[in-house]
Amino acid sequence: MPVQPRTPPGVLELLPPQQLAFQHMLDTIRRGFERFGFLPVETPVFELSDILLTKTGGETEKQVYFVQSTGALKQADAGKLPELALRFDLTVPLARYVAEHEAELNFPFRRYQIQRVYRGERNQQGRYREFYQCDIDVIGKDTLPLAYDAEIPAVIHGIFRELAFGPFTIYINSRKLLRGLLESLEFAADEHLHVLHEIDRIGKQHPSDIQARLADGPSIMAGGSDPAKQHEHVQRLFGLLVEQGRDSRGTLEALRRFDRPSPLLAEGIAELQQVYDGTLALGVPDRALQINLAIVRGLDYYTGTIYETMLDEHPRLGSICSGGRYDNLAGHYTRSKLPGVGISIGATRLFSQLVKMNLIGQVRGAVAHALVLQVDAALAAECAGMAAELRAAGLNVEVYGGDDKLGKQLKYADRSQIPLAVLYGSREKDAGIVKLKDLRATAATREHDVPRGELAARVKQLVGEIQ
Repeated sequence: MPVQPRTPPGVLELLPPQQLAFQHMLDTIRRGFERFGFLPVETPVFELSDILLTKTGGETEKQVYFVQSTGALKQADAGKLPELALRFDLTVPLARYVAEHEAELNFPFRRYQIQRVYRGERNQQGRYREFYQCDIDVIGKDTLPLAYDAEIPAVIHGIFRELAFGPFTIYINSRKLLRGLLESLEFAADEHLHVLHEIDRIGKQHPSDIQARLADGPSIMAGGSDPAKQHEHVQRLFGLLVEQGRDSRGTLEALRRFDRPSPLLAEGIAELQQVYDGTLALGVPDRALQINLAIVRGLDYYTGTIYETMLDEHPRLGSICSGGRYDNLAGHYTRSKLPGVGISIGATRLFSQLVKMNLIGQVRGAVAHALVLQVDAALAAECAGMAAELRAAGLNVEVYGGDDKLGKQLKYADRSQIPLAVLYGSREKDAGIVKLKDLRATAATREHDVPRGELAARVKQLVGEIQ
């Protein structure tokens, strides 16, 4: 018996019409990256295990897929990890790439990367084992001006405006500002990660539940237990985090009025103000950009500006694009200090969710603009020449390869969603014309007799009208 065909769990496999829509999304993202001068980079799908695992930890390391040939598998040492592993994101390969090619790169190095990554995710809706990430990063040598932090949201705004999924908001914050705020509120330094972890739950849990957990829990204050002070300072913290609304400048002013601000808080406020103003100057409207102090992102990765992007009408979808600034991208692989800022679009998850929400527009199910039919076998060579002529004019053209009846050929064109059919038989040859059938037009305008010498120009005109 034949083996039953089945798709592995955790992958997104599309039929051609949806694959075209997905490719359109990737192409739009690529154009958006290149519009701002980012350069393409591709890295191997697998990395050396010792390189890849240098920066992993916790749950991520448990999700790594290892690569092993059958021959190497038989010779493998017990307890020794395989030599190669599939990449689980594009950041670690970028760190290795920049460290390895540092002497050959021009800094600030502006790179984009659109490739698949692999994680051993549990089989559940919206989570994939194989998925596309679309990343941009700017890497500096020793220092990196905040102007690049301001540019990142402008890139994303241009892309999502062109994708036209509906109104969206890019939220920005600063990890430096958050740490400074916790210092100013006298939370113990060794409790900062715990408090940030709780803040990161805002949007997933009700803020009052999180606030109560912090206020009534074990002491998190510098200098020891003081329940009254802990209640007061947690309340002040959450007043800033969740009560500022959409007034970004009001949020900054409220922070400036903070009594006894730490130097780190003052520095974080000034930097966030600079990024916010710089992004507006690059053409992002204030309605699409908002300072949100409740954004935390990675607990031990980002050190400055952080970003999240949400579709306004579909908040349950969560962040569709996120990233931030880090002090030293490649510190595990080089002694050079290479600060950077970047952002990532999880294209596979985003596309699959948008399809379910009917936010992905219909895409023509064929890349061919025209199908050259076989009307007369004796004229097959001339028909092939017509196809070559149309391709030379920049058109995508398919030639029907069999000698089936004309009705079957037209049915194939219709099912393939090819908009134009080219017919050339003995009658057309004697009359010096080519017949074009517009398969999407009404009956009254469906057929066009075109002089043979004007074929390419007329097909391009009709294609333009159809598109």
